Amino acid sequence: MLPWNRALRPLSALLLTAAATVLPAATTAQAAAAPSSGWNNYSCKPSAAHPRPVVLVPGTFGNSVDNFLALAPYLVNRGYCVFSLDYGQLPGETFFDGLGPIDASAGQLSVFVDKVLAATGTPKADIVGHSQGGMMPNYYLKFLGGAAKVNSLTGIAPDNHGTTLSGLTNLLPYFPGAADLLKKGAPGLSDQVVGSPFLTKLNAGGDTVPGVRYTVIATRYDEVVTPYKSQFLNGPDVTNVLLQDKCALDISEHVTIGLTDRIAYHEVANSLDPAHASPTTCASVIG
Repeated sequence: MLPWNRALRPLSALLLTAAATVLPAATTAQAAAAPSSGWNNYSCKPSAAHPRPVVLVPGTFGNSVDNFLALAPYLVNRGYCVFSLDYGQLPGETFFDGLGPIDASAGQLSVFVDKVLAATGTPKADIVGHSQGGMMPNYYLKFLGGAAKVNSLTGIAPDNHGTTLSGLTNLLPYFPGAADLLKKGAPGLSDQVVGSPFLTKLNAGGDTVPGVRYTVIATRYDEVVTPYKSQFLNGPDVTNVLLQDKCALDISEHVTIGLTDRIAYHEVANSLDPAHASPTTCASVIG
């Protein structure tokens, strides 16, 4: 048997590779106390122009504030009622979210959506998520009754079919015990590895459910969800967008497409209001 320090190397590498792709995050408590520039306002009532609340779902390691410091105000300024949640906390872990079992995280999303719908008095919400936050809601839609409460799901760099982390996860079988250690220590990461039992269940029978519109916004420079084309969904009401088809000059990777890319945000706005969609180009960065 390999010594523990050698067996832990692939696990450590997997965690560090993923962690290196995110900006320093506040703790969940700090995120809850931080100002949110007009979102998470439970007195907000959707307008006739934007009749549904928007629920923002952060990615792995992210939280409800840090992940959306740019996107949430972008949508609020366009007249949307915007809400965001924290999920996937592990016992004793106060710094990073999104590491718990993803099916349990989807349960947390279900409770949160119910809370938002009750506060806004609306029958359905629109969900926009980054990374795991763009994939996890599909479990809610498929298995937890979410399809009746959600109009659309927009994923920004979502790992809908898992990730190889640029091939790193392919090394796990060569290190006895590493996959089990990953599953035990960070099940939310293990669930996102290509071929995991979670993803096998999630995608069995098709990528989508009837009655929900899906949009996927991906970048060819994604180094976390690989290969990037695995993010795209198949289904009758799916729009798959490659950012570089809209602006060849856009070099956003996995983190920046969600945190700062206003060209991607323009596509988000189009997905939320397709009746008034406008062409997305390189000039959309100033929109």
